Amino acid sequence: MISIVVPIFNEIEILPELHRRLAAVADRLGEPVELLFVDDGSRDGSAAWLDAKAKEDPRVGVLHFSRNFGHQPACSAGLEAARGDAVVLMDGDLQDPPEVIPEMVKAWKSGAEVVFAKRRARDEGAVRGLAFKAFYAVFRRMSEFPIPLDAGVFGLMDRRALDALLRLPERSRFLPGMRAWVGFDQQAVEYDREKRAAGAPKQNFARLFRYALDGITSFSYRPLRIATLLGLSVSGFALLYLARVLAFWFLGIDQTDVIRGYNTLAASVLFLGGVQLLTIGVLGEYVGRIYEEAKRRPLYIVRSRAGRCALPAGAEGEKHDDRQ
Repeated sequence: MISIVVPIFNEIEILPELHRRLAAVADRLGEPVELLFVDDGSRDGSAAWLDAKAKEDPRVGVLHFSRNFGHQPACSAGLEAARGDAVVLMDGDLQDPPEVIPEMVKAWKSGAEVVFAKRRARDEGAVRGLAFKAFYAVFRRMSEFPIPLDAGVFGLMDRRALDALLRLPERSRFLPGMRAWVGFDQQAVEYDREKRAAGAPKQNFARLFRYALDGITSFSYRPLRIATLLGLSVSGFALLYLARVLAFWFLGIDQTDVIRGYNTLAASVLFLGGVQLLTIGVLGEYVGRIYEEAKRRPLYIVRSRAGRCALPAGAEGEKHDDRQ
């Protein structure tokens, strides 16, 4: 069986077209298919639409969260609940075209254990496009682990590779990096990322920035090293400046101009303060993630489920509504 996992948050405008295209792809695959939707606390009628579709289509299963927990927890819940021998994960805004899935399945049947979709081009707004390019440029330099660039969550995992990924316990999750970290035989499938089928993007810049920080801090210590190098550079500059002052004093050179250099002094103090605050901020990002890991709260809480949907391991608060 092949499972297709789709996180959903307020996508009522897209859901009918999304299901139609997924059902068409499922009919082409020639294998039993499970369509698993994860409702991440939608408030626009998406939950009711999905429940109704679970009554009509026996392939559809739905997990409902008790509130909005975020994109990565929703993806994780779907992966934990999926029962397929191969599991496809994709976003629900139709920017990831379902028509790419047969090509992924073909690569999987040819021996690939992880198939990730790599974007040839992406149809985004100017600002978002620049932001994504900036992230990948920074991530390329920061990451200490070879993670495929221009590849998001859209991809397929063999059951063995997925079980390995599900054993990773971290709460601050960057699934593309975790998928690369588990290894196995990985293969890329290229595609063109499309515009949203309808509505506005649900991931605002604040969430995308947090997601970028999770990606960088989860797979690199280089921000900490950069902070250390900044501290060493500032300390080295201060020592050189002190050596200059002492040399002038021993040589009897007039230093009146140094004492009068208020602008230089102010700039130096502000620069040093900025470096200190930057260093504290970098440390805070790592300490904050340690704090999140130490609390050991669940990634999500399942309120209910509909259709033939398995309960994710460790889910809490669940009430099953068997619609079949």
